[in-house]
Amino acid sequence: MSDTILEGDIRLGDRPLVVSDIDEVVLEFLSPFQAYLESCDHVLLPRSFRLTGNVVHRETQEAASEAAVNELLETFYATQDRWQTPTLGVVETLRGLSRHADIVFLTAMPPRHATVRRALLDRLGLPYPLLASEDPKGPIVQRLHAGRALPVVFIDDIARNLESVQAHAPSCLLINLMANKEFRALAPAPADCVHIAADWTDAANAIHAHFQR
Repeated sequence: MSDTILEGDIRLGDRPLVVSDIDEVVLEFLSPFQAYLESCDHVLLPRSFRLTGNVVHRETQEAASEAAVNELLETFYATQDRWQTPTLGVVETLRGLSRHADIVFLTAMPPRHATVRRALLDRLGLPYPLLASEDPKGPIVQRLHAGRALPVVFIDDIARNLESVQAHAPSCLLINLMANKEFRALAPAPADCVHIAADWTDAANAIHAHFQR
């Protein structure tokens, strides 16, 4: 059985596809970013579901500008291998799912940091193909799946990304998963068609049920 070559070097077999976001889904993001900010004399306040306006100087409590937040994020991503760790249960869950499905990581992180992230994922036992893009996720998932008559799943913590995939790959099982409970409570609610997973065990149960339909 020949593989299908899509999106550069990514090869998909004749089996279901699971596409997963990384930050706050596969890798902890907010807790490590908070630790990084503290090392830079800043803190992240859980006042709303955004970074700009909530990253403040530890002593003055003055909010960092959007440009300053972007600079902090840039340095964080450049050194992510020092800070980020796997979310609870992800390594074992994806290893089990990989026996039945192809797994592809799709991260909105700037592509210039993909090499560092690739090395980190490999070190953590998460060797699945990686796409780093700041483009809307729906068209990317659509191109990956290519209308195949096979189950497809998309996992993300951001409602707009789930909505994008819903619009471009309507047969997709959509799963909302976010590691940080404090900020998750501040997030916009996803659409009714989205399965809100409590954790990776819950997500895996929903995925296996989708595969069996």
